[in-house]
Amino acid sequence: MRLQIKPLSVNQVWQGKRFKTKTYKDYEKEVLLTLKPMQVNGGKLSLHLRFGLSSKNADIDNPVKPFVDCLQKRYGFNDRQIYRLTVEKIDVAKGQEFIEFDITEL
Repeated sequence: MRLQIKPLSVNQVWQGKRFKTKTYKDYEKEVLLTLKPMQVNGGKLSLHLRFGLSSKNADIDNPVKPFVDCLQKRYGFNDRQIYRLTVEKIDVAKGQEFIEFDITEL
């Protein structure tokens, strides 16, 4: 199915400034400290994300933007370079949550 509608940017959804919460600042710090060194080349990228979530009610897209923002910050690319994005949600027990990712050039 194809909808002939211009996609809406998240930047067009909110009015006024958005501020990072303490929870997000703590998450960002933990992610940035955990990510191992890696070289991401400039150009078109493919990103595969796999989230292990303990809540079956969690939306698959909610963890995407905050994590991608951390990847950009750590590896020095811009998310506009991502031309292919695949996202998987895996049900896991509480306390067993995880994030897996793979970045490749197209």
